[in-house]
Formats: sequence, C-alpha cells, structure tokens
Amino acid sequence: MNKVHRYNLAVTGNCHYIAYVDDLSDLQWMCWPQMDSSFIFGGLIDDEKGGVFKVIPESPFQTKQRYVENTAVIITSFFCDDGDFEVIDFAPRFQVFDRNHKPLEFFRKIRRTRGQPRIKVVCEPRGNYGEDNPSVIVGSNHIHFKGLHYPLRLTTNATKTYLMEKKAFSLTEDLYLVLSTDMAFESSLKETFEEFYYKTIQYWRGWVKDTFIPNIFQKEMIRSAITIKLHQYEDTGAIIASGSTSLPEYPGSGRNWDYRYCWLRDSYFSLAALNSLGHFEEAEKYLHFINNILYDISHLQPVYKINGDSEIPEKELPLKGYNGNGPVRVGNAAYYQKQYDSFGQVILSLLPLYMDERILQREQLLSLDNIKKLLGEIELRMNEPDAGIWEFRGKTQKHLETYVFHWAGAKAGLKIAEHYGDIELIELSTRIKKEAEINIERCYHEEFECYMSDQTQQVFDASAFLLIVLNYLHPDDFRTHKHFQRLQKELISQEGMIYRYRAVDDFGETHATFLICTYWYIESLICLGFLDEAEDILKNIIRHENHVGLLSEDLSSHDGSQWGNFPQTYSHVGLINTVTRLARKRDKLNFE
Repeated sequence: MNKVHRYNLAVTGNCHYIAYVDDLSDLQWMCWPQMDSSFIFGGLIDDEKGGVFKVIPESPFQTKQRYVENTAVIITSFFCDDGDFEVIDFAPRFQVFDRNHKPLEFFRKIRRTRGQPRIKVVCEPRGNYGEDNPSVIVGSNHIHFKGLHYPLRLTTNATKTYLMEKKAFSLTEDLYLVLSTDMAFESSLKETFEEFYYKTIQYWRGWVKDTFIPNIFQKEMIRSAITIKLHQYEDTGAIIASGSTSLPEYPGSGRNWDYRYCWLRDSYFSLAALNSLGHFEEAEKYLHFINNILYDISHLQPVYKINGDSEIPEKELPLKGYNGNGPVRVGNAAYYQKQYDSFGQVILSLLPLYMDERILQREQLLSLDNIKKLLGEIELRMNEPDAGIWEFRGKTQKHLETYVFHWAGAKAGLKIAEHYGDIELIELSTRIKKEAEINIERCYHEEFECYMSDQTQQVFDASAFLLIVLNYLHPDDFRTHKHFQRLQKELISQEGMIYRYRAVDDFGETHATFLICTYWYIESLICLGFLDEAEDILKNIIRHENHVGLLSEDLSSHDGSQWGNFPQTYSHVGLINTVTRLARKRDKLNFE
C-alpha cells in the first residue's frame, strides 16, 4: 500500500526570510536574501541543481522532528547505532530596545546527546536558481562562498577540512554553524548562538502569550498563528501566500505556481485571522505596504512583489521540479489579470485600522479619500468581467465572488463612513452596496436554487459559500439552506473535502480539493447551526497535517495526500477562522 504523501518539512523564519528543513536535517528550501529571491538551497525542486546543507550520520539511524513548544525553532533528533544527536535550526528574532532584531542569518547547532556518532556535514549552496556554483574560500573560522547572487558566509567551529572534503568525523563536541552575509562574525560563536537561541524562544513564547485563542484546538491555533506571522515580510509589510514555488496541486497536473508574492485577497484573509487573535502590528505594517501601492488605485493589481513592484513576469526554469513534477515557474502572470474583488478586500483589510481606538495618529496614516477612491473604482468596474478568484487564464466572466467583495467592501465603507460621519461616503457606499446586491442576484439559478460561479449560471463554485460566511445570506432563510445543500452535493469529495469547482478549466479536470474551500464549507455549517458536523470535518482536516502541524494548499481527493505550495497561509488562516467561529457559536449557545 502506498504511503500517503505528506511534506516532511518544518519551516522557520524571522519575517525577513523563510527556511524549510526536512526530517533528515536537510535545508531543502531557502530563498536569499528575501522571500521572493532566488534560492540558495533548493533541493525541494531539484536534488541536483538545488544544493544541500545537511548532517548525515554514518551508521543506521532514525529521526524525529519537532518544534520547541510555541516557537518557530526546529529540532531534528537523530538516533544512531553509535550515538545520538540533535540539529537545532532557527532564524533569530527578538526585540532590541524598541525594534525587532531579525538579522539575515540562519543558526544551526549540532548537539551531541549520547556517544560519539560519526557524521558528515555538507554545505553546498547554489545561486540564481541553480545556475551558479560558487567558488569557495576557507578562512580560519569560516567558509566564504563567492560568485552567488548575494554574499554568503558560513561561520563555524567545525573542522573546515572535513566540511570541504565531505568527510565523516566523530562528534565529540557541540558544533555551531551560522549562515550570514559576508560580514565578519566578530563575537563569540557559541555565546552568540546560545544568547540568540534563548531570546528567540522568549520572543515567540511572548508573542504566543499575547495571542487570544479559544479553549479548543489551541495547539493547532498556535502553530497556525506562528506560520502566518512568518509569512509577513516585515520590512515592507507585504504578506506572501506561501514561501514556496511550483509544488504541484496534483502529480502531473502542470498546476505549478509561484506563491512567494503578496496577493491582496490572501492578505485580507490573513489579517482578519490575526486580528481575531488580537494582533494588530501586522495590520499596521501592511498599511505601509498598501499606502505605497494605492498611489495608482485605478491600476490596482491582485498581486505584487514583496517590495511593492508591480511587474512579476512569469517564466519556466530548467529544473526538475518537486519529485520530477515540472514545470518550475518563477514569477506569476496573475499580476496583469483583472481581478476586481481586490478593491473590496483592501477596504476590508483597512477596516479595523479605521475603527479601532487603540490605533493612534490615524489621521496621519489613514485617509477617507482612499476609501472613496477604492469604492469609486468598484462603481466604475461594476459591470466589467474579470478573471475571478481562481485566476482563469483563458476567460473572463462577471464572477459572483467579485460581486460578493464589492458588496462586503461597500458594507465596510459604510461602517467607516458612519463612524466618521461622512455623508458623501455614506451615500457612495450605500449606492454601491445596492448595485452589488443586484449583480449577486443575477448569479442565482432558479432551477438549482443555488448561486453559481458567475452570471452565466453554468458552474458550481465553492466561493459561493462566502455568501453565508460573510452574512449576505441569513442562516434562518430557507433559500440559504437550499443554496448550501446544492453546493455541498456538487462539490464534496468522498473524503468530505471541497473542490473549488468541478468544471474543466485551462489545465483540464481538477483532482485535488482546496483546503480554504473546505474551511468555507465548515464555516457555513457553523453559521447554519450544524456544529457537531462542522467539528468532525475540522478534526478530519487536522488529521491531514504533517508531522509538525503544517498544512499544504490542496489535498488529494483520492487519498488525502498533501499537495500544492506549502505551507499555505490560506490553509492556516482557514483553521483560525473556523475554530474562532466555532468557539464563539458554542459560547453563545451556552449562554442562551
């Protein structure tokens, strides 16, 4: 019987970069110096051109990988015939004075726990997506890799000769290895590691302690919150959809996309989740990113690079792909698509900042003119078709989901207008809300008693669950239940997960269920009062987590295997939103 596919990876980071370490200690994926730069370790998508940084025991061994509780620090334990050791990996992050210290450094420690196991340490980075093989200069306490797309140095107390020759040696003391830029590491290696290790653990545990979570599924909520946090590039405030590229939605599907960019849609859902957990710093950082792209609202894109650049040209690289599944793509052609739901999602992302009295100096940061301009763009494009949430490349339609966010954005605009007493904004928001409602109703299919994907009324689409989740449809309305039941019948898999849609698209038939859609389904169940059923499906999703509690984008409809880019912020956002809604619903019922 074939083993169900799970990504055997843990991720760490410091809101500057993200690193993926597998359960054999191999640094399988790390883009350098930023989240959307070329990898310097990319074995995840090419085991030859991707480079390697791992610890290899000489004798037979077993491993176990975990996170230090409530942190992003990874420990991979090795149990060998001739002794045991563990590999500790983390990206430093902690506060210095009033600032977050997040250096471009990756810290690794090999800690001996029993005997004197013989090991090899191999560190062979690559540059420019595997095209550049660096020359190596060995110093007294470091190895300098020259000729990469960005400077890289390994500082270590390990024997450089053994590293260079990839020669096995006996582990008789703790070893420290720090990847950094070409700046000299001038302080004590051991003392710096131990200090940064302690402070990083304290930072994450403090951040988790300040996180509001209900008393159910707490372990999963904490891991999801940390995972989302890791995907914000703090320097600009951008939030990426995933740290990976080209992990296929399904083997051989060709649906391999680069998700290392900031989708406005995904960012809205991520910020909503973090906001529900009591974290506002991320939204304030994101505001800076939004302010820097709203200078040209009429050309608002669905996705941007993390530095705010608008062009993200898509190309295919001569790399093998994950488990041989090509193509490998970098860039994303979605940047030039028309996805008009983005206007409403930006308003929703900013709503808490306009409304929360804890945000000081809002007048300097926030302008009602931006809300008016965003709503004006919605009104201008109300009758224009777009590519929709699923980013169809071969067609445009007047999509339901786009109109749902026109409606939700106008509703948010109305809240802001009423809060500030702006009559002009009240009138504009009210008018657009009504126009969006008219267009939503044009997606309703009388015979199926269901809202369809778009105004052609031909395709069942999981995004139609959002009508319930966002309270457009009232849970007590008979028509709401009919709509839900039809979507459930048409889109549910044998495992109880939800497809995005069942129509043939640009790449043929879809064979994977999309986790965020399943969460919308669960949230709809909660809204409609089916709490036990909702919790059962939620538990089923959690059973599909990998060994350290991380979730991918897609699950195979055949065996529940993980596929798609990993970890996916959408999937962890969905878990947070679902658990939060379930807890609130149960609490409400308990007090009635």
